[in-house]
Amino acid sequence: MTEIVKARFSIILSIYDYNFIHFIIIGSILIKKLQDKLHNEIPLTKLMNISIEEYNEKELITKAPLDININDKGTAFGGSLSTMTIISSWSMSWLISQELNIDSKNIVVIKNENSYKKPVTKDIYCYTIKPSIDEIEKVAKKLKEKGSASLKIKSSIIEDNETCVDFEGVYVIKV
Repeated sequence: MTEIVKARFSIILSIYDYNFIHFIIIGSILIKKLQDKLHNEIPLTKLMNISIEEYNEKELITKAPLDININDKGTAFGGSLSTMTIISSWSMSWLISQELNIDSKNIVVIKNENSYKKPVTKDIYCYTIKPSIDEIEKVAKKLKEKGSASLKIKSSIIEDNETCVDFEGVYVIKV
């Protein structure tokens, strides 16, 4: 790149744009790392064919096909729905720990609740909400001071813009 092009590029590229592009690059690396980790270290995720569809500054989206997670009624098996929400929320906790440069081998769910509102009749999509920056900063501070911290994570399984399952879990991250 010539100096003129570099100068123009740097003027056009605001701090927000830089952070967004940085998040996209780092996010795609983390998605691959997470997908490998899930399938290699938690065999059930491979059997359920859980995939990481998207990760951004607001949410994590995971997917599992209905055909291998089906029950005798032709809808998604409740155990698969529960597993999706727990694994997706665990995955969000893991992603946050990675973003904080903490290579924790000890992230566990200590409390969770699922609310089943309607049957899932198509492939399962789980939307896991990323906690606020304030919440993540509190976790980072506790991890630094005490070596462990808890994090509340919410997920929903949504089909045709309707919530089928709501989940809330508390995860503990230990250094």
